[in-house]
Amino acid sequence: MTLSVDDFDYDLPHELIAQTPIKERDESRLLVLDHKTGALEDKHFYDILNELHAGDAVVMNDSRVMPARIYGVKKETGAHLEVLLLHNDNGDQWETLVKPAKRAKVGTEIEFGEGLLKATVTKELEHGGREIEFHYDGIFMEILEKLGETPLPPYIKEKLDDPERYQTVYARESGSAAAPTAGLHWTKELLQKVEEKGVKLVYLTLHVGLGTFRPVDEKNIEDHKMHSEFYRLSESSAATLNEVRQNGGRIIATGTTSIRTLETIGTKFDGEIKADSGWTDIFIKPGYEWKVVDAFITNFHLPKSTLVMLVAAFTGRDMILNAYQHAINEKYRFFSFGDAMFIK
Repeated sequence: MTLSVDDFDYDLPHELIAQTPIKERDESRLLVLDHKTGALEDKHFYDILNELHAGDAVVMNDSRVMPARIYGVKKETGAHLEVLLLHNDNGDQWETLVKPAKRAKVGTEIEFGEGLLKATVTKELEHGGREIEFHYDGIFMEILEKLGETPLPPYIKEKLDDPERYQTVYARESGSAAAPTAGLHWTKELLQKVEEKGVKLVYLTLHVGLGTFRPVDEKNIEDHKMHSEFYRLSESSAATLNEVRQNGGRIIATGTTSIRTLETIGTKFDGEIKADSGWTDIFIKPGYEWKVVDAFITNFHLPKSTLVMLVAAFTGRDMILNAYQHAINEKYRFFSFGDAMFIK
C-alpha cells in the first residue's frame, strides 16, 4: 500500500506545543505504549526506572547543540544577515541557512563580531541554503561560543532563560543544529539509578541537522529525499551492545537520532552491531524491518514529519495515531520541550 504524507497528519491544539522546559527534567509525563497490544499507561518520566530491566542497555546520543546562529553584516552594503550553521562539510566550509537568502549570492562577503569572524558564500543550495567558507584567527569553536546563539526550533517562540536546558545532561560532542530532545528528560541522578539497577548506559554520536524539522513536500512519502547526518559508534559501545544482545537484554534507544544510528549500522552490517562512523540518510517508515532496536524513548513529533513515520514503522500507523490522540485528550505537552513516550 502506498502511503501519503496525509496519512501521518493529526490535529494538534496549538496550546499543547510546549514553549518552555518543565522545572525538573524527569517530572515530565511519560506515555507508555506496548506495541504488541496497543495498551497505554500514563506515568511520569522518572517511572522509566520500573520499565527497565537488569541486563538491558539504554543508548543515548551525546551530541551537543552548537551556538549555531550568528548575526553578521554584508561587507559591501552593511545589510544584516542571519546565518545558521548546519554542518561542517570540509575544513572551514559549512553548509548553512541564510536569511534573507536573496542577499547572499555567491561571492558575498560577510563579517561577524566586528571582523572577529569573516565568511564568503561559495555556493547556493536549495531552501535558502548556502555553502560558506569561514576565515578567522584562532579556534573556530571558541569564536563561535563568543558570537553564537543556541538555535531553538521554529515552533518555540519563548526565550529560553537557561540555554543548558536545550542540552542533554550528557552532551559532549559539539556539532548539532538541534537537540536530540528525547534525552532532555534524563537527569544525572536518574541515570545513576538506572545504572545501579544493572542497566548498561551506552553512548553514540549523531549530529542533528535542521532537516529534522523540514516538512515532507512530496505527497507520496516514497519520493521524499532524507537529509544526511553524521554518526559515530565507538568500539567500546559496540562491544557493550553485543554483550547485552548475547545475554538476552534489550537495546533501548533514547530518541530517533539513536534509532537512526543503530539501524543504519544494523542495515549496513546485515543486522550485526559494529563500530562505525559516516553519514546516514536512512528513512525509516512503515514496512521497514527493524535490525537492532527493541524499544525506545521518544518525544511527540510534528504532524506529517519523517519522525512520526519512523515511530509508526515500529508500532503501525493506526496504533501511534491512537496514542497521539490519547496524549492530546490527556493534554500532554508536545515537541522539543514536551513530554515523552516509552514504546516497548
